[in-house]
Amino acid sequence: MEKKNKLQKLTIKEKLFVERYILDWNGTQSYCEVYKTENKNAAGVQANKLLRKPKIQAFMEEVQKDLARIAGVSRLKVLNELNKLAFSSIAHLHNSWITRVAFENLTDDQKACISEISTQTRTIYESEGENKIPVEVEYVKIKLYDKPRALELINKMLGYNEAEKIDNRVTLEKDKERIKDLFPTAEEFNATSS
Repeated sequence: MEKKNKLQKLTIKEKLFVERYILDWNGTQSYCEVYKTENKNAAGVQANKLLRKPKIQAFMEEVQKDLARIAGVSRLKVLNELNKLAFSSIAHLHNSWITRVAFENLTDDQKACISEISTQTRTIYESEGENKIPVEVEYVKIKLYDKPRALELINKMLGYNEAEKIDNRVTLEKDKERIKDLFPTAEEFNATSS
């Protein structure tokens, strides 16, 4: 109920400021547009004050929840996209060591992993006897997105980071006696195998 009261106490300009702010996270620019000022220094100070108000922060949380829903963004969608990047391989883009798969034959997932494609045409000269024949050769450089960064983000999202591993080891130490009871000792094993 308290959160609802905070949302109701916002002025129209405060609501417009928040809606503008969450588009580009630029408080100064948002303040200038909503409050019609060109003084960037004063706008920055006022935007900072607005962003500290609990009622503004509560409204930002509410708007952000709706944005994720409207945009169709979910943790699963983000994880799936990171999964494409983390487990992509340049080998998927080639038929052999030299020949590439035609771009139009790549899957959407394979295309999504490409960060950059640059081409360069060079003229080389092949010799045929005494004659040198110019041949144009196209060089293509394909760069994929950062796999280690994608894996790092997946690990963080799924809790596989170092802090989680340490917590798991602590839990195992606490449960050491219980775990011991699940497995036979050497003497018990030898007694049953005789």
